[in-house]
Amino acid sequence: MIQLIVGHKGSGKTKAIVEMANKAVKESKGYVVVIEKDVRLTYEISSAARLVYSDEYAIAGYDAVYGFITGLLAGNYDITEIFVDATLRIGGRNMEELAAMIEKLDKVSESSKVSLVFTVSCDISDLPESIKRFVI
Repeated sequence: MIQLIVGHKGSGKTKAIVEMANKAVKESKGYVVVIEKDVRLTYEISSAARLVYSDEYAIAGYDAVYGFITGLLAGNYDITEIFVDATLRIGGRNMEELAAMIEKLDKVSESSKVSLVFTVSCDISDLPESIKRFVI
């Protein structure tokens, strides 16, 4: 399952993803991974979650984001949830590339039974129609 938390800067997206990740840590029977651009969430995310800083791995562009996420899943079958904050800062502002990655990850999430949640800093009207169904 894929979910997108969409809104402009300051609309509470990061707060929502932090709450969702910390709740998942308490309820999940598997591992929870949080991917963020830099170290802003270090003290807000439960230490039981695996916190990954995309800058440390030079992740840039949606092909790299897709490859990183699928690599995590290939290396650890016990991951149940992945949360990605600041998606546009990591992957870029090309909405068609974002949509292509989300569509590919939707298939991966179904087959691997993993939940993926992304924050996207934009107006919902800026998203391609193909991925608006994932907005929560």
